[in-house]
Amino acid sequence: MSLCRADKFLLASAAVTAGSAAVFGPGALSVGVPFGVHALLMADGIFRPDSAILYPTLVRGRTDQPQVALTFDDGPDPEITPAVLDMLAQHDARATFFVIGRNLEKHRALGEHIHREGHELGNHSWQHSYLLNFSSAAGHGVEMDRCSQLIKSVTQSDREPLYRPPVGLKSPAMARAAHQRNLNVVAWSIHSRDTFARDPRAVANGVVRRIRPGDIVLMHDGHDRDNQHRPLILEALPLLLQGLRERGLKSVTVSELSSETQSAKPAPNGATLAADDARS
Repeated sequence: MSLCRADKFLLASAAVTAGSAAVFGPGALSVGVPFGVHALLMADGIFRPDSAILYPTLVRGRTDQPQVALTFDDGPDPEITPAVLDMLAQHDARATFFVIGRNLEKHRALGEHIHREGHELGNHSWQHSYLLNFSSAAGHGVEMDRCSQLIKSVTQSDREPLYRPPVGLKSPAMARAAHQRNLNVVAWSIHSRDTFARDPRAVANGVVRRIRPGDIVLMHDGHDRDNQHRPLILEALPLLLQGLRERGLKSVTVSELSSETQSAKPAPNGATLAADDARS
């Protein structure tokens, strides 16, 4: 089995530290400097969502077309998601919904509705646990597989869904699990800050002001906590979609945005899906 990027990084760091100690002696500088650099790079790989140090991570898509990808995390939520779908339909926009498995299990019909509308269902783990990054590769694998199997059942497809780790955190264990499954990991180039803001107009304007072709935008139609909701998106999304239209930008799925070809084929439900799978 080939090594994942995280293990290659760990081996390279160990080799550099050992080599420095061998050449300069086991002193504080010869060992401490390489170890310090390793620690900084490791922290970057874990905590910066768009870092590719530990695993190849898709942050932006193709820039040669006036297209962007709107993504929604933590759903589906029966109080929020249906209205989001209506707004997207009104603007002829497609999006990618990174669903929490346990939410999809409770609201499977809503997941089927998302798929019928031509949107993409992505894997956002089963529990969305903030402690998942402390888990083993096997633990990550259970979370990935359980959500993936449910998405495949909903979409009636064998295609492996795109994966977005909870909070965008990565770890060597996550990298090993993703590598074993050949997952495409997706982050974002623009965070809408819709989970922190209180002004929907500021959220929409903040995205529209920064957005460029190829950008992947993070938003939320659901919540990782039971019986809680994120309604701000219902006011921000119409403004954002209108802003995209005024700038001549169209929202497509992440797989469409990252596809190597713009040729498309009709899906059974009448939507268009990219001919090739997205590869990170």
